Amino acid sequence: MKLFVTGIGTNVGKTLVSAILTEALQADYWKPIQSGTIEGQDSLTVEKLISNSKSTIHPESYLLKEPLSPHYAAKIDGVEIQLNLIETPKTNNDLIIEGAGGILVPLNQHDFVIQIAQQCDAEVVLVIQNYLGCINHSLLSINYLLTNGYKLKYLVFNGDFEDEVKHIIISQAKDIKHINIPFLKHINPQSITNTAMEIKQLLS
Repeated sequence: MKLFVTGIGTNVGKTLVSAILTEALQADYWKPIQSGTIEGQDSLTVEKLISNSKSTIHPESYLLKEPLSPHYAAKIDGVEIQLNLIETPKTNNDLIIEGAGGILVPLNQHDFVIQIAQQCDAEVVLVIQNYLGCINHSLLSINYLLTNGYKLKYLVFNGDFEDEVKHIIISQAKDIKHINIPFLKHINPQSITNTAMEIKQLLS
């Protein structure tokens, strides 16, 4: 199984959810494009948060210094991201692939982040966080994915939600499984392991 973790926007918890999924499935993890390396790398964060000995962290295809849209960060670094050069790591294990930002974050002048999921033949995990405007962002993302033939596997509600917010989003994606990730007061290997155990049965 290959799962591509994307979000309804930036900073909605993709790396946290990726770590939980990686731990729950004891899967491999791969972040094809990392911008903002001057602030850190998501692959290193996931590596520190998981506890199992089966997962492998695969190297990024592109490492970009500035915390900007990949196309802009690449321009500053003097490189051009080429979608056809992003090759899925060879593994016999399940693979969690973490995107960058939301689904239509540009890689260059004509390709977008979500196209990596298509290229890797991965099912999509859409991470949703509760904020004013999240319903609109969620429904736009769901509509884009479904109308463009992407395999939307899970909706992940990251944190606390009012019932009315969650229900209206779910109602627009009735056949899509949804997973609830509770607000984690402390993010550490133990909380990741505990949450992974709680959601593991939902991933079958």
